[in-house]
Amino acid sequence: MEYEPNDYQKLQIRRYAPRSIRETAEGKYWRHFKTPIVSKQFGAVSHIDFCQQYPFDLAVTASTRVILYNGRAPNVVGRTISRFKDVAYSGCFRSDGRLVVAGGQDGIVQVFDANSRSVLRQFKAHKRPTRVARFGADKLHVLSGSDDVTARWWDVSSGTQVLRLDGHRDYVRAAAGSPNSPDVWATGAYDHCVKLWDLRAGNSAILGLDHGAPVEDVVFFPTGALAVTAGGNYLCVWDILGGGRLLKRLDNFQKTVTCIRLSPLAGPESAAAPRMLAGSLDGHVKIFELDSFRVTHASKYPAPVMSLGLSPDCRLLAVGLADGTLSVRKHARPKVVPGAPGLPKPERKYQRRLTAANYRYFIRGQSSRAAATDFRVLRQRQARLQPYDKLLRRFRYREALDAALATRQPQVVVSLLEELAARGGLVAALAGRNAEGLRPLLRHLVKYIGEPRYTKLLSNVGHRLLDTYAEVVGASPAVDRLLRALHNRIAEELGVMGQLAQLAGVLEPLLAASLAAGAGI
Repeated sequence: MEYEPNDYQKLQIRRYAPRSIRETAEGKYWRHFKTPIVSKQFGAVSHIDFCQQYPFDLAVTASTRVILYNGRAPNVVGRTISRFKDVAYSGCFRSDGRLVVAGGQDGIVQVFDANSRSVLRQFKAHKRPTRVARFGADKLHVLSGSDDVTARWWDVSSGTQVLRLDGHRDYVRAAAGSPNSPDVWATGAYDHCVKLWDLRAGNSAILGLDHGAPVEDVVFFPTGALAVTAGGNYLCVWDILGGGRLLKRLDNFQKTVTCIRLSPLAGPESAAAPRMLAGSLDGHVKIFELDSFRVTHASKYPAPVMSLGLSPDCRLLAVGLADGTLSVRKHARPKVVPGAPGLPKPERKYQRRLTAANYRYFIRGQSSRAAATDFRVLRQRQARLQPYDKLLRRFRYREALDAALATRQPQVVVSLLEELAARGGLVAALAGRNAEGLRPLLRHLVKYIGEPRYTKLLSNVGHRLLDTYAEVVGASPAVDRLLRALHNRIAEELGVMGQLAQLAGVLEPLLAASLAAGAGI
């Protein structure tokens, strides 16, 4: 009896998981940043800031200069602001991109016109170097932090100091404004503390956080409910609305973490997947997802990372190094959300109406997919059978196994052996073989019996084969050599398994002690 061609079901080749972990979509997204555009500066690149308005220009602070690069062509020589007597610090754009503020080694905070680069305001109350300066959300005020352990709130329109914030005991090196309120700011200093200020309440801090190491940077999350601080070789995530509770400590670096940035639109497929980027003196920039704060990607740079920036459309990734190198990488396919702040509105494309005068009218719908409620009529196609399928259809099990072995594909052989076992034809496929017919099967056992995905099935096949041909062992030297090779391979695998079992026994108490210490038992 034979199956009709339309009734026979082809042998389904078994699919196994890949041996190695494939690159994730997250890793592919960050690897799509092209070869970096490298620019050599006159000193260490201490700060990078992207403008929030299209085309997302970037301000690079290095040595005694603040250089403004065009976001569309970062490889072109930028406009240089060099109105500093000594080292410049923390060049930042205002939210509309029209003004730039920067501190200096002489303690003076200066406000510049981004186009003409002329000095518009100078604030001279600080007595020591001013390492941080930021525009307020109202565009009319500036917050500065200095090595004189104070932070000051300035009125840009009048050029006067509005408020002096005292409370730190060491250099103030970081500041960030809350997205929820233009009057709430956080400052970080080398006294290991982060202070939260409400400018409406005067110069008294409303909340204090102990980072445990000199604070290099502080950033609010987009919701304003959380904040992250960098200092030492770790990051701390704080619940601001929960009273400053420490949520997570991230020890993923070997040296001091110098900078943090949050990417509002970054993600492998969706703009709803923000990421946190952090750079360190160990030369690494690491990307964290914000659910469990797990590292999803890391990049290594040839020198310590001093600063980094990511454009609002996630098209440009800029990293500043301690040796004066500015590395700017452009994404091959940036993920841009239409209507995002600062982006130009997409042009509406004219769509031609389909009529009978157009050829596309007659082929419409051919590439459309069927809906879940549609009734599908499948076309009857004759299956193209492989040699082992044709032999299996005729119940010629021994020849079908030989044809599968001839493919030298272990998935095909394993699938056929499983099909023969289900049909009860495995004994018939193994029996009645001479030395010439045994050698391909033994070679396959020697090669693949050590693979964990095939071991169980091939071990049963090997036992059945030895039971069948035990009486004729020694009749063929070639078969005997393969049997000895099979014995040696099994002995080698058993030795490896014994070593792994010993190693697991050594690691088990160490892991148990580590888990107990982490749980505070």
